[in-house]
Amino acid sequence: MSKPDWVKEHIEEYRKNPEKGHMWDSSVVGGPGEVPCLLLTTTGRKSGKERTTPLIYSFQDGGYVIIASKGGAPDHPSWYLNIQDDPSVKIQVSTHEMKARAEVVDGEKRERLWEAMVKVWPDYDNYQKKTDREIPVVLLLPK
Repeated sequence: MSKPDWVKEHIEEYRKNPEKGHMWDSSVVGGPGEVPCLLLTTTGRKSGKERTTPLIYSFQDGGYVIIASKGGAPDHPSWYLNIQDDPSVKIQVSTHEMKARAEVVDGEKRERLWEAMVKVWPDYDNYQKKTDREIPVVLLLPK
């Protein structure tokens, strides 16, 4: 599945100017303005190719928290399916590139990290209401 043009443009801008790309102007999709964003690179579970996705994050518990919301769609985003197959990922946070391990969190930790992410992107609660699946919370732990 092809990414929307605004996503491709954001990835391109992030790579050219990481400090600008890091603080994403979410108003292009009706968001609250600037939010912190990282680039997540996973290995495609079918293709074996590297796939990069920009994602809103929060730094918590020694790692980067991301949400597999897909806007409240009934199915998981492809990047999430990729990390289920291979939790070894690469991330770029502003000018810092690093390897990380993706860990899906649950229970009290999930609830706490979910609440931290809702402070960054309040629509996560709306996305959860739109779907029957529990939206996964992922902690990216730098190696």
